[in-house]
Amino acid sequence: MSAPPELPITEVLPELLRELARCGSAVLTAPPGTGKTTVVPPALADAGMRVLVAEPRRLAVRAAARRMAALTGGRVGERVGFTVRGERRAGPDTRVEVVTTGVLLQRLQRDQELAGVDVVMLDECHERHLDADLALAFLLDVRDTLRPDLRLIVTSATTDAGPWSRLLGGAGGPPAPVVRATGTMHPVETVWAPPAGPLPPPHGTRVDPAFLAHVAQVVERALAERDGDVLCFLPGVGEIGRVAGLLRTGPDVEILQVHGQAPAHVQDAVLTAGSARRVVLATSVAESSLTVPGVRVVVDSGLAREPRTDHARGLGSLVTVRASRASAGQRAGRAGREAPGAVYRCWPEAEHARLPEYAQPEIAVADLTGFALQAACWGAPDATGLALLTPPPPGAMSAATAVLRSLGALRPAGPDGAAPRPPGVTGQGRRMAGAGVHPRLARALLDAGPGAAEVVALLSEQLPRDAGDDLVEILRAVRRGGRDGGMGGFAARWRQEAKRLAVPGERGAAAMSDDALAGLVVALAFPERVARRRGGGYLMASGTRAQTGPGSRLGDAEWVAVAIADRPSGSAAARVRQAVVIDEDTARRAMTPVKETEVGWRVPPGARRGDVSARTVERLGAIELSSAPLRDPDPALLREALLYGLRTENVLTWTREAVALRERLAFCHRAMGDPWPAMDDLIALADRWLEPELSRARRRADLERLDVAGCLRRLVPWHARLDAVAPERIEVPTGSRIRVDYSGEQPVLAVKLQELFGWEDTPRIAGVPLLIHLLSPAGRPTAVTADLASFWREGYHAVRADLRGRYPRHPWPENPLTASPTRRANPHR
Repeated sequence: MSAPPELPITEVLPELLRELARCGSAVLTAPPGTGKTTVVPPALADAGMRVLVAEPRRLAVRAAARRMAALTGGRVGERVGFTVRGERRAGPDTRVEVVTTGVLLQRLQRDQELAGVDVVMLDECHERHLDADLALAFLLDVRDTLRPDLRLIVTSATTDAGPWSRLLGGAGGPPAPVVRATGTMHPVETVWAPPAGPLPPPHGTRVDPAFLAHVAQVVERALAERDGDVLCFLPGVGEIGRVAGLLRTGPDVEILQVHGQAPAHVQDAVLTAGSARRVVLATSVAESSLTVPGVRVVVDSGLAREPRTDHARGLGSLVTVRASRASAGQRAGRAGREAPGAVYRCWPEAEHARLPEYAQPEIAVADLTGFALQAACWGAPDATGLALLTPPPPGAMSAATAVLRSLGALRPAGPDGAAPRPPGVTGQGRRMAGAGVHPRLARALLDAGPGAAEVVALLSEQLPRDAGDDLVEILRAVRRGGRDGGMGGFAARWRQEAKRLAVPGERGAAAMSDDALAGLVVALAFPERVARRRGGGYLMASGTRAQTGPGSRLGDAEWVAVAIADRPSGSAAARVRQAVVIDEDTARRAMTPVKETEVGWRVPPGARRGDVSARTVERLGAIELSSAPLRDPDPALLREALLYGLRTENVLTWTREAVALRERLAFCHRAMGDPWPAMDDLIALADRWLEPELSRARRRADLERLDVAGCLRRLVPWHARLDAVAPERIEVPTGSRIRVDYSGEQPVLAVKLQELFGWEDTPRIAGVPLLIHLLSPAGRPTAVTADLASFWREGYHAVRADLRGRYPRHPWPENPLTASPTRRANPHR
C-alpha cells in the first residue's frame, strides 16, 4: 500500500511485525471495523511475505479481496486475489490471496507444506466455525513438523485471546504474543426496546410473527429518531424477507437484504455508500465479516441461528437461539464505527445479563462427518493428536465415523468380538474428501454415474426457504434459470457449482430420467433416509418415522429418498423438507438388503396381544421388504421368544387355585427363606417349574393351556410338605376348615367369632401368628387380633355389648373360654 488508511489497526502494525519476526505467531484482537481484515494482509505483503487469508464465508472473501485491491491501487486477481469453491481469481503476481476456510483445508490436504506461502492469517476465529478450528489444527501440525518458518496469525473481534495464545504457543511452549488494537470507537447509546407484552419464544426455526412485526416497528422508530443508515440483525433469510415486507419506509429509503445467498450486486451495494438512506437487513454475516459504511443505528433482534444434530436419527437442523452477549456487543459496535451511534435492543435490559457469554462452538453442536473425514485423511483418526481449542464430542465423532464407514470412506470396523480397527481412510474416502462437498454428496457424485453433478450441486447449496418438497421440480426450475420461483441468484450459483463438479468429458446421463437420476443421487448420499410408506407417513431405513407437509408434491408414493429433513421440537417424527420419488430397485442399490432369521415375540400393528413370530425376513435397515414363515426355528431362540412373552404380557392362565398357591409359596420364602424360592420373578425360575412344557411350546396358545397350579407345585422343596408348612385351611373349634389368606405379609384367618369359643391361644403357621379377623354372625368384620387370649380378656366384652342387641338369637356368653363353639343361632332364645 502506498499509504495505509487512517484506521486504528495501523497503530499496532509495527508491533505485529516484530512479534511475528520474534515468535512466528501472534493473536491479533481488534473490534469490528478497525481494519484488521483489509489493512494487515497488504502490510504483511509490503514486508516481503506472501499472505494467505482464510475467511469463514464466501461473501467475506470477495468483500475483503475487493477492498484490499482498492487499497493497493489494483484490480482483484493482480496483487490481491481470492479463491472460493468454484471460482479463483489470482495470478503469478498475487501476494495476498483470500480463501474460505474450506478451500484452505482442501489445499492443506493436497500440499501440506503450503509451498509459496509465508504467513497464514485465520480471520474471525472467535466465531468458532468448524472448518476454521480444523484448519488451525492442521496449520499447527504443519508448523511443528514440516514448516517451522510458517508464520501464523489468528484474529479475533473479542478480547478473550488467552485460549488462542496458549494454543498457538504449542504444548509445553510459551503462549503466543497477543497484539491488541483497541481502536477509537465512537460512543454508542443503548436503547432498550422490548415488545410491550410477553411473546412466545422461538421454536425450532419459527419466530413469532408478532415479534417480527415489533422488530419492523423498532426499525421505523430508529429511522424517525436517528440519522444515518440502519443495520438490523435477524436470524435468517426468512425473517429478513418478512421484516422487509412489513417496513413502511417510503420511496426515499432503500431496503437491502444481506445474507449468504444474496446476489453479488446486492453484496456490492451494501459495501458501497449509497446516495439514499438505507435499511440493511442482515444475518450474523454482518457482525464482523463485513463493514457496512454509513451505519449510525443498529437494531438487534437478539436472535441467531445455530446448527443442531440428532445423531441417533441422523437428522440435522438449524434452531433459533438467543444471541450471546459477545455477539450483541459486536453488533452494537457497528453503529459506532464512523460516528456516534445508537443500538436498539429488542429485549429487556434485565434479560441481558442472563444471555450466554459466548455462542457455542460449531464443533460442539454440528454434524462432524466432514470433519472426521478430513481428520482421517490427515492421518489423525478420531481427531486424536490435533491441537483443537474444543475437542469433538465422543458421541458425535462415533456417529460420524459410523456414517463414513457406511459410505465406504473408512475401513470396516471388523467382525464382532474382534479388536476394533483404527478408522483408516480408504481410496474412496480420499476421493470423497477431494470433491469439495459433504462426504455424503461426494459418495453420490462418485457412484451415481454421469449427470450426478447437477443434483449434487443442487444439494450442496442451501435451498431457498420457499422451495417445495419435490427435489426434481426444484432441479427443473433452476435449469430454467430460476425464473419460476425467484431463484435467479441461486440458479447462477448452482450452474457454477455443477460445472465445477462435472467430470471432464462427461456427456450426461441420457439413459436416466431426471427423477431416476435425482432419486439415485439422494439415495446414495442418504441411504438411511430411504423411506417406505407406512400408515399415514413413511418409515425411513434408519427407523425414524417421517411425515410430509401439507400440500406435498410427492403424492402417495410408496418409496421416497429424503434429501433434507429435520425434526421439530417435541416431535418423534421427522419432517420431510425435500425428497424424490424412487422405486424399490433404487432403494436396494443405495443400501444392501439383509436377510436374517427372526424368531421372537411380536405384537402385530394394531394388536394388543403378541405371539411367537418365526420367519425369514429381508430388510433394508428398519424397512421390511419381504418375509416367509420359518418351519423349524432354533429351539433356543424359540424358548427365548416365549420367555420374552411371559415377561412382557400376562400369557399364563392364573386360576384362583394358582394364585393362592403362589401366595402360599411366597409366604414360605418370607417366613423360612431357602430352600423355599422367592416368587418375585417367576420367569427367572422357568427352568424349575415350567419344564418340560416350555420346551415343547411353540406359540402363545401352548402357554395359555398350561396347568399353572400344577407347575407351581414343582417349586416345593423335595423334602417338604406344603400342607404341613403352610396349610391351605385351618380347622377351628367347631370343626369348620377355614381357608387361610396368604396374600399379605401375615397370614389371615377370617372366621365368625362364635366358632372360636374356647380357643385361647392364637395358632401359628411357620412360627408366624395368624392375624384373625373376627366376624359378626352376618360375616362382617368386628375385630382384628393376632393375640386371641388378650382379645378374650380385654376386647371381647366391648364387642359383646355392641353386638348382642343386634344379634339376639346368637350366643354371647360372659366367659367365651368355657362356652361351646357354634356355627348356628340358639333357637330357644
